[in-house]
Amino acid sequence: MIADEIKRLHELHQAGALTDAEFEQAKAKILSSANVRLDKASSTAGAGSFGAELNALRRSRTDRWLSGVCGGLARASGVDAWVWRLVFVLFTLTFGFGAVIYVLLWIFVPEE
Repeated sequence: MIADEIKRLHELHQAGALTDAEFEQAKAKILSSANVRLDKASSTAGAGSFGAELNALRRSRTDRWLSGVCGGLARASGVDAWVWRLVFVLFTLTFGFGAVIYVLLWIFVPEE
């Protein structure tokens, strides 16, 4: 498993067998090979494009009012950012959970 490999790398790094640069390179290599395996598995399952878009979701640094969530969603989906802002406002006013979803995306979606 990937977690076991990263744990082993961390142990080697803590023991002094790997430098910081070597540890980062090895971790990146493991994660990139895992992404290749996941992409191959998801493409054979037929849902590769959605998974790839979801993994590529990043908060925008340029198109932002608060945190860039709507700008990132706009870039990933091809829908204008103002539409996403309107959706979040409408969900907040009608159902009450739009703000919660926005905050969760703010926390869990990395910045570009």
